[in-house]
Amino acid sequence: MIRVAIVGAGIGAEHLAGYRALPDRFSVDVMCDLDLARAAKAVGADDSIRVFADLAAVLSNPEIDLVDICLPPHLHLTAVLEALAAGKHAICEKPLATSLADVDRIEATVTGSQCRVFPVFQYRYGRAMAQLKALRDAGMLGRPLVASAETHWNRGADYYATPWRGTWAGEAGGAILGHAIHAHDLLCHVMGPVATVSAHLATRVNDIDVDDCAAISMVMQSGALMTSSVTLGAARDTSRLRYCFEKLTAESGSAPYTPAEDVWTFTARGDARQQDVDRVIDAVPVVRSGFEGFLEAVADALEGRAADDVSLRDARQSVELVTALYTAARETRLVRLPLDKTAALYGGWVSGQAEE
Repeated sequence: MIRVAIVGAGIGAEHLAGYRALPDRFSVDVMCDLDLARAAKAVGADDSIRVFADLAAVLSNPEIDLVDICLPPHLHLTAVLEALAAGKHAICEKPLATSLADVDRIEATVTGSQCRVFPVFQYRYGRAMAQLKALRDAGMLGRPLVASAETHWNRGADYYATPWRGTWAGEAGGAILGHAIHAHDLLCHVMGPVATVSAHLATRVNDIDVDDCAAISMVMQSGALMTSSVTLGAARDTSRLRYCFEKLTAESGSAPYTPAEDVWTFTARGDARQQDVDRVIDAVPVVRSGFEGFLEAVADALEGRAADDVSLRDARQSVELVTALYTAARETRLVRLPLDKTAALYGGWVSGQAEE
């Protein structure tokens, strides 16, 4: 049994639901939040979960194995390092950090400890992604050709009434960091590493400091081409993904926050036979989705049952892409990946923005 403390009762409430679906793997002992009323509301009538406002008290508890960090982005680095210093494993909401330098700092700390850090990419888990993986394993995709993502959501003044949102100091970035990051992870998770990016970012919807619209172009190391369209000014929240392969096209529905749980279409192309495609996808069993699937993978990794489905490598890839996108937009140029310590924004894209 892995004993857990959740830090942050906002998105942490959704994490809690995931843990409750896995009672044989996890025991949530603590919900920690400066707002004790919000923490108590998230916990509900479950008197087995204690409510705390003091993170230091949580970290000093020898019974806690795993600290699940659900705080605003600018607090992630400090909380992760404090958890590791206390000898705890950590889960951290996106983004793990706001610079490649800080991701590398976390990785160096993990290397010198017995602890693990897991970035949150719950969008990877669901039957649709399992079906796509099964088709790949059956050799039914062929070469990747192009892919596209739409993250078209609606965010207005009520969303940005929370003081830290929409600011460089608090949110540490805009729509490409806080909203499209999961869509971009799914693009890269399926199509492989990015080779080059170009990007146009703008603030067109809200009176905020950070970007809320984006038009992005990527070339993958495989040669596949990808595009991403992002806005927080849509009439309603929709997310769409489309992958075009040599032998098949895979298309998601429009569910905004659970694309892998939605019903997808898988259409054979060329010499591929639709009945063969259908046979493979119909044979995929029911799998855990969203946070349940992610947390099951974490438990498997901690118990040595499987390799990491979501690792620090994935976190670095995600932060690297955000770094490249801000570089490409600000310098109006093509940016080549991977990025190393010589990259212009290796130390972060927020520096100099928060004061403007």
